[in-house]
Amino acid sequence: MHIQLDPVGGIAGDMFAAAMLDYHGDWQAPLYEAIRGSGLAPDLDVRALRHNDGCLTGHRFEVKEPTHSARHQHRHWRHIRELLQNSELVTPVKQRAIAIFELLAEAEAAVHGNDIDDVAFHEVGAWDSIADIIAAAWLIEHSGATSWSCSPLPLGRGRIASAHGWLPVPAPATAELIKGFPVFDDGFEGERVTPTGAAILKHLNPSFGPPRSPSLLLGRGYGFGSKTFPGLSNVCLVNVFDIQRSHHADSSVVVCQFEVDDQTPEDLAVGLEQLRQFPGVLDVIQTPVFGKKGRLAIHIQVLGEIAQSDAILDLCLTETTTLGVRWHTVNRATLARGNNCHTLDGEQVRLKRTVRPDGVKTRKVEMADLAGTPGGHAGREQRRRELHALDLENDRDESLIQDQKHD
Repeated sequence: MHIQLDPVGGIAGDMFAAAMLDYHGDWQAPLYEAIRGSGLAPDLDVRALRHNDGCLTGHRFEVKEPTHSARHQHRHWRHIRELLQNSELVTPVKQRAIAIFELLAEAEAAVHGNDIDDVAFHEVGAWDSIADIIAAAWLIEHSGATSWSCSPLPLGRGRIASAHGWLPVPAPATAELIKGFPVFDDGFEGERVTPTGAAILKHLNPSFGPPRSPSLLLGRGYGFGSKTFPGLSNVCLVNVFDIQRSHHADSSVVVCQFEVDDQTPEDLAVGLEQLRQFPGVLDVIQTPVFGKKGRLAIHIQVLGEIAQSDAILDLCLTETTTLGVRWHTVNRATLARGNNCHTLDGEQVRLKRTVRPDGVKTRKVEMADLAGTPGGHAGREQRRRELHALDLENDRDESLIQDQKHD
């Protein structure tokens, strides 16, 4: 199962919990029981309430704090950690809740220059925020999701009141937590991603965009926040997908493209070989084309790992005479492949093997190992057929051994 988060209005701990409970309505009772039975606060009351903002219908997640608690009470991270460790929550949920809180503590320590154990939570230390994080941990643990993704986050604008005074939006701890996340400004004022929401996202470590593999949309949950925005539903969506079994692996790569018309062929060949040998470069392709002013040019396409994209771009600009490189990321599908090695006429020869989506096994002899075969093209073809037959026979022998083991 894959779950995609779409923070239309933003994301906070209560919005995440409400969206998950809107999709999984049957989880409300066991979640309430888990929180009440945790031993943290027996009279802590949580509930998911139906909500309609005039446009969409879903749920809000509300927490009624213990009658004896002070609304603006603050707690240090070491106290919250001890509170959770000594709770009656089941171990996996307890571990997730502690992990989410620890991300918050690390972010607060980084922006305020404190030791992590001395970090004091103010708004997040209140019972409603503690309940939001416990609920999120419980829902994540019970979701059965094997992967998560998220749409770009609305950045928000303006200032927000806090125990530290007026802070910019997003709050410093939030900004620390969502480093590396794609964001955008939709023009609406106010806090759109809370520290609790950011910590939950950081814990999930989501990819971005829709699922790459063929998927069935099983349903959607709508979780509303307490704020309102003119003309915009303050809602976080969860889209739940069933990922269909795939015979190939999906990944993303960077594609760099440029043309060269003023570099000698021998020097360009050296530069492109430097590119081919660079770690993270997957392939280099060159094609003759006609460029500006009718000049004969070479079109270069470099395929590389996204993590090495900056270094690959620098190398393109260093090893060739081009003054600019176009680049973009693309999705790709690759079949799992294996290698085999056979001895024929006293020589080691390698083969690549794979299984196609229809179940057919294919194999290919490494051309470098055929290069020295006598007899020209006909000799190489004959040797290739012999090696394919040898590899196929090896497959049959392995299948026979497996059958005998099962008898």
